[in-house]
Amino acid sequence: MHPILGNRERLAIYMLVWLMLGGMLAAVFALPKDFSWPEALSLAVPLTLLYGSICLSSYYLCRVFPLHKSGFAQLLLLHIIAGFLTSSLWILIGNGWVALLERLNLFPLLSARFVSKTPLLVGVGFILFSLTVAVHYLIMTFEASKESEQRELQLRILAQEAELKALRAQINPHFLFNSLNSISALTTQNATAARTMTLRLADFLRKSLRLGAQDSIRLEEEIALAMNFLEIEQIRFGSRLRVEKQIDGPCNNCLVPPLLLQPLVENAIHHGIAQLVDGGIIRLRVDWSGSVLHIQLQNPVDPDRPKNRKSGIGIENVRKRLRAIYYTDAELLTTEEDGWFTAAISLPAQTGGSYSHRLKRGGPNGLSDVSNK
Repeated sequence: MHPILGNRERLAIYMLVWLMLGGMLAAVFALPKDFSWPEALSLAVPLTLLYGSICLSSYYLCRVFPLHKSGFAQLLLLHIIAGFLTSSLWILIGNGWVALLERLNLFPLLSARFVSKTPLLVGVGFILFSLTVAVHYLIMTFEASKESEQRELQLRILAQEAELKALRAQINPHFLFNSLNSISALTTQNATAARTMTLRLADFLRKSLRLGAQDSIRLEEEIALAMNFLEIEQIRFGSRLRVEKQIDGPCNNCLVPPLLLQPLVENAIHHGIAQLVDGGIIRLRVDWSGSVLHIQLQNPVDPDRPKNRKSGIGIENVRKRLRAIYYTDAELLTTEEDGWFTAAISLPAQTGGSYSHRLKRGGPNGLSDVSNK
């Protein structure tokens, strides 16, 4: 599409510029007293507007011979020839317009005076054509740069989406591997518990696949999924695993990436509860401050374990996902103090819909539930 004809604002500005040029050319005709002002305006303004319309065709010449693919000498020669041919066409049209004005007896005896201006009109026509060519090249260069930026942005978005899909794909296999190991251990100790755990695992995987396919889910759904995971693990750990959660009511409708908590909960089990003879409590706290949603997960750790250990795969996975989705607007910080490991997530508080759910005190299987209203 023509960059000027296809844009009303550009076309209006373009024709306004040519109207002003027509007024300037009329002044050139009238000031030496060769033409009266009515004659000068009747000649210069219509012819200049018509010439501006003709010069729009130079865009197609610029497209056929773009700057970056044509030699300078070739371009220069081409546009010189095109400029003089277009100027000559303008003179021919001008002579026809003068003849029409004389035929209508509007302005008699114009022909001789108009012909005397032919060298001036050829020069002016060539300059104006060259300026129009330059404008077209500038517009084409600007639009090509803009398209290049858009393509680069689209490629970055596609790369980001591919990274997010890869990070999501790491979650379920990692969790499934650990869960199957747990079921395998239970089969020789408690077949009934192993069967119950298998059924809950199947239910969890169905929910995680459904929710994991979405870009974002409500925090309430994410917490429920994490609680399902903990119910599965509690079959194996029994009273060694206890859970406390404190959720500010309005936070339930905040949108978060799916499967955000599950890697952190799994890390708390694997590196915390499983390493302690007496197990311990996993504490989940969520609150909303200003425009930031704060999610904190704590678990006890063995005080004798090696210090300065690297973060687990799950934690690094969550960090990468937050960085890919929110850039610098979200973060995951981990600390260890007084025998407690803390994973704290801060991310933009975005709500979706008005659905709310009243949390009940005392969840199933001994999972306690404390809510702030």
